[in-house]
Amino acid sequence: MKKNKLRDFYILWSTQSLSQLGSAITAFALTLWLYDATGSALSTAALRICTYTPYILMSIFAGALTDKFDKKKTMLACDLLAALTTVAVFVLYKTETLAIWHLYLINAVSGLMNTVQQPASEVAYTMVIPKEYYMKTSGLQQLSRSLITIGNPLIAAVVYGLAGLDAAITIDLITFAIAFIALACFITIREIPDKNENEGSVLHLAKEGLVFLKDNPLILYIILFLAGVNFAASAFDAVLPALIIPNPRGGNGMLGIVTSCSGIAMVAGSLLVTVLPKPKNRVRVIYLTMLFSLATENYLLAFSRYPLLWCVGQILGWIFVPVMAANQNVIMRNAIPARLQGRVYACRNTLQFFTIPLGLTFGGFMVDYVCEPIMTDAPGAMHFLFGSGKGSGAALMMFILGIMGTAICLIFGYKLRKFTKINQDAIED
Repeated sequence: MKKNKLRDFYILWSTQSLSQLGSAITAFALTLWLYDATGSALSTAALRICTYTPYILMSIFAGALTDKFDKKKTMLACDLLAALTTVAVFVLYKTETLAIWHLYLINAVSGLMNTVQQPASEVAYTMVIPKEYYMKTSGLQQLSRSLITIGNPLIAAVVYGLAGLDAAITIDLITFAIAFIALACFITIREIPDKNENEGSVLHLAKEGLVFLKDNPLILYIILFLAGVNFAASAFDAVLPALIIPNPRGGNGMLGIVTSCSGIAMVAGSLLVTVLPKPKNRVRVIYLTMLFSLATENYLLAFSRYPLLWCVGQILGWIFVPVMAANQNVIMRNAIPARLQGRVYACRNTLQFFTIPLGLTFGGFMVDYVCEPIMTDAPGAMHFLFGSGKGSGAALMMFILGIMGTAICLIFGYKLRKFTKINQDAIED
């Protein structure tokens, strides 16, 4: 009986996850290709900056569009256009005309497609999941994201090393085709009856999402807290390749292994979500899990020069992320009416993720232009703490991020506890 109720979810979840794996393989392979070409942390971080910038700038309007149009058709159109950008990379690479600026432009277009597709996907999942299975399915979604995090760097490093960038792109296109056919032919997504959803301009609908957040300050503050977390986490993502690839014990393959450890941790965390009882205070879970993550991983990677400790740091930093994400998903789905979810999720995307390109830029800039030059002329005590040679500046930056992440959690955590006491009834299951 349960399987019948969740049939569409299982098909959508499994095929979309497969497609996401293919896209992640291409993204990681492009990161390796670009770092090989430039050796710059900021240049490689710029790939993700170009992806996230349109996502952030246009998300509020994209959510309003999502609520006006058919969710399934929106997802299919966006997926197809994103696949065409992947084809463009493939053609440019095979004709030996692929340049760095091509990647930045193509990532921006792909990010724009994801801007519209993502809120449509969020609403689609809500439409195919019975309410009593929200926590279970949130755990399964976190599990698939975790498996993708494990698999994509290892697969990408192997495929890129043995067969080149074009092979990684081919895998991406095959997985896209599977997901596209499954969504088009085998999944029914009912539309939300709302006599007002097609009335008014996109700006008016977008304003409704912002008004909802203004009227629900606890939801808004959770989003702003995670925006701060995302700033520190995205800066970490920009710094990690610069820490591991130049290290004598590192390299492209080791970067793949270390990155995969975060996925292993997320698998464990996702399984934990499926068996944990309902928490008494979901907001407190979100705050404490992020404090643990940011107050452990950055410091461990800052002071260690050995792959085993890098892997341990990744595990500590990521094991509770699925627990946080699943609890946020439940809070959002319980607190937001289904007819408003597209526009509210889109506002969430802008507010929660606008710090990601800022963090990527900050992390890459600090490594290339501040921390590495500092470590070049640093006294012996600094080299004892953070190592020497290329990569020591990245270690120093990890330490800075540890301090920053801990401070963000402590400052926002105090406010979250205050809001929770006032607004707890609004987020109860």
